[in-house]
Amino acid sequence: MNTKQIASAELVGGMALLLLGHKRKGLGLFGHGMYALEQEYRAARPDLEPGFEARWREAVTFYDATHQNETNRQLHRWGIPVIVAGALGLLLAKPRSTPWKLSALAFGGGWALNILGHSQYEKNAPAFTEDPLSFVAGPAWDLKQLLGKRQNSHNA
Repeated sequence: MNTKQIASAELVGGMALLLLGHKRKGLGLFGHGMYALEQEYRAARPDLEPGFEARWREAVTFYDATHQNETNRQLHRWGIPVIVAGALGLLLAKPRSTPWKLSALAFGGGWALNILGHSQYEKNAPAFTEDPLSFVAGPAWDLKQLLGKRQNSHNA
């Protein structure tokens, strides 16, 4: 396995540990995977402008380019908020309590929607496998899409 594959496996493994109730270990493994993927990303792009603004622009542009299918976009508009809410619940609730179980269900269900969108409609891998900043760019992109649709419907 190469560095990118190992780092991606760490991300997924960290999420799995979180789902098993191992918050610290899960966050640690996830964080290590994110860091390694970002280092790999930057090493592969020596011409990348310094600073967060340029990096953010690149992440959002990449995210947009890998989410062109409208069905996939719809699945993400539902799935990503559910993932975020589920992750917060997994981090805040006592493992195996009722709120934690509901959060685990939401987290897994949101990921299922996103994976379905990529495998069946977009026909590509989730963006985080190429750009780790997609974990943040994705929710921001979806929020912008949602607000843009609301603004357009109010202007019509």
